[in-house]
Amino acid sequence: MNQRQTASFLKRKLHEIGVSPSSRHGQNFLIDLNLVELLARTAAIGPDDVVLEVGTGTGSLTCMFADQAAAVVTVEIDANLHALASEVLVGRDNVVMLHQDALKNKNQIHANVLTAVADALAAGTDRKFKLAANLPYSIATPLISNLLLEATAPISMTVTIQKELADRIVAKPRTKDYSALSVWVQNTCRAEIVRIMPPTVFWPRPKVDSAIIHINVDEEKRSALRDLKFFHEFVRAMFFHRRKFLRSELLSAFKKTLDKPQVDSIMEEMQISMKARAEELEPHQFVELCHAVLDRIPENFKIL
Repeated sequence: MNQRQTASFLKRKLHEIGVSPSSRHGQNFLIDLNLVELLARTAAIGPDDVVLEVGTGTGSLTCMFADQAAAVVTVEIDANLHALASEVLVGRDNVVMLHQDALKNKNQIHANVLTAVADALAAGTDRKFKLAANLPYSIATPLISNLLLEATAPISMTVTIQKELADRIVAKPRTKDYSALSVWVQNTCRAEIVRIMPPTVFWPRPKVDSAIIHINVDEEKRSALRDLKFFHEFVRAMFFHRRKFLRSELLSAFKKTLDKPQVDSIMEEMQISMKARAEELEPHQFVELCHAVLDRIPENFKIL
């Protein structure tokens, strides 16, 4: 397994099949073996776990997961890498390989992926769902964000992502990185950056630093949200124009449903300044604000 993770092996193997890493698909292979092991160790894969891996690559990390897990569902969009990994993973009955995009679109996980995970979970008792992967940069935000919307969300996500994205996930209010993603993840999970990684630990080298991030889904926090999907959309709407006052964002998002006196009443009730911006609110305040809005709008309202 370790040989397949080295830069020399990867270069030789890809040269043999006449392909080069695709920047379009975000193909940056993690070649520092200590970090590969750190990723796998942090994911803490056990015999009852169903692992979703997005970005099979050459199948090296997949092998490591398969040695420990009940089942692995691994997704690879690149035909050449899918074929290469198929040779590496031959005979591993607990691995399901999908050759496709993991996303149907930026707001939805592909049904084939969710079905494969659901089938693997149903195949045994007490099975748990985990995401573990060296994620392509371009898919990281929609994958993490949308998986948290699913009724059966992973209990944990341990992934390599762009450092900038990791900083946004764990960011605190009143900082430049604090965003809708920060609020969404922090109100459904507990997240920590495990390790910052320079470009030199990947081949080809990306132009930016990366990070291993570990996210534990907090079911108590998730269950406290009255409408998971609405909250997700609500937070995105509140950060749509980052520098606008929160009052203006509320009036814009709930145009023709909440008038100015109603919005002002909500903000006064919550003791939020009329000149406050979304970036100033603590994560838990967004939950309270969202629920206050839900109490005053029609059922099944769609945020503009």
